[in-house]
Amino acid sequence: MIDLFINGGMGWMSMLTIELIALFFAAWKAPTWVREIGAIALSTGILSTFIVLFNAFGTIEMAGDISMSLLCSGLRLAIIPICYGILIFIASLVIRIVQKPRM
Repeated sequence: MIDLFINGGMGWMSMLTIELIALFFAAWKAPTWVREIGAIALSTGILSTFIVLFNAFGTIEMAGDISMSLLCSGLRLAIIPICYGILIFIASLVIRIVQKPRM
């Protein structure tokens, strides 16, 4: 698990972890913010993936030929933050469903 955190990029993964902590704090103190914090986490994951891919493709453009295995391993690492953001968003939806008043 620590390997995924480090490989996903310390900056982006730390930001997503702070958003996860904010989600749990909001579930306790401000339940109306739960879905919004989940959406922010999802957006952060998507943004981080696009920025990493943009930088990687720029480097590939300058380098010329690269192997397919190198490209696939880079894409695998770029997808880690978006998966973490999606998991946080799903957690926010589950928390919101659990906190919703029953009819």
